[in-house]
Amino acid sequence: MSGVRTLLQAAIAARLSATLTGVRVLDAPPGRIGGPFAVVDDPVLTDWSTKTWAGREGRLIVLLYDGGERPVRLRGVCDAVEAALADPPPLAEGWRIVRLTFVRSRMAEIATDRWRAAVEFQVRMVREDS
Repeated sequence: MSGVRTLLQAAIAARLSATLTGVRVLDAPPGRIGGPFAVVDDPVLTDWSTKTWAGREGRLIVLLYDGGERPVRLRGVCDAVEAALADPPPLAEGWRIVRLTFVRSRMAEIATDRWRAAVEFQVRMVREDS
């Protein structure tokens, strides 16, 4: 399943990179970088197959980081992530997202003047050539 996770993570990162203005989109937390930036976390997927087709379902989390006394800009980025993923991006290698649903978001101060938000989605995918 690691190949499917990689396809999903890359598609989400590409969509966010194309739509989020002024936000760097990464697939892993950087060593040192200024905000705002987004990290498309490794999706957690389980089998969702039947006898006639292959499928996966699970959770995908986009982590967002920014600085400032208040998380005003980060709230806007959370909304932009949700809007960017309202229409699922295309996948490769015969896979297709059939459902990408916003589940929840939350925000917390992780250090003085440093904020992190998590935007979580439920995802269901099928392999079209199975």
